[in-house]
Amino acid sequence: MKDAGENITQIDQSRKLSDAIRDVKNAFADRDDVVVDMREAHRMRLDLLAAELAPIFADVPADMDNFDFAVSSGLQPRLWIDAVSHVAMGRDRRTYRFLKDTRIGRVVLAESTEMKPVADQVTRYVAERVFERQRMMEGGIEQAVAGLKRALVPEAEPPLRSVPRGKGWSAFLSGLGLIAAGGLVGLAVSIVLFWDRLVAMGLSFRP
Repeated sequence: MKDAGENITQIDQSRKLSDAIRDVKNAFADRDDVVVDMREAHRMRLDLLAAELAPIFADVPADMDNFDFAVSSGLQPRLWIDAVSHVAMGRDRRTYRFLKDTRIGRVVLAESTEMKPVADQVTRYVAERVFERQRMMEGGIEQAVAGLKRALVPEAEPPLRSVPRGKGWSAFLSGLGLIAAGGLVGLAVSIVLFWDRLVAMGLSFRP
């Protein structure tokens, strides 16, 4: 039993929790330095791309406020083109990635380690947005002008002239006379056609 007790390893009294905390802090500081270095490297490359595109951004009409053209800060800096598209750096810190958010997800519009292909694609994207807006405005103006054109309104028919009462009654009586004359003519024709039958019927009724 005595030998077993002597074999127990004694705890080093010189080890302190404060030393361990200091080591952890140093490790976190080193990792933060790496993160900061990565962020600064990303931002520097995006600033270079923004400087390359500065003439394009300057040519955009002043009344178009849907573009951002700004490099955002954060863990992953981004060069925002508009609300749905931006340029970010890849994990290798060298690849430019031009991305766009759509309804079906995020799509890659351009990706290259060279700045020029990505800058060209961003330039084309901006040009397409400007052209679409111009077409929309021209279409809206044409519709507005077409709406201002007055439709042809047919001329109103002249009002009916009122017929004097005397002439109205004479026309009514004339029509009534024609109807009566027509009835008499029809009766005479019927008598002529059926005269034989009427005579026969008259003879048959005699006593």
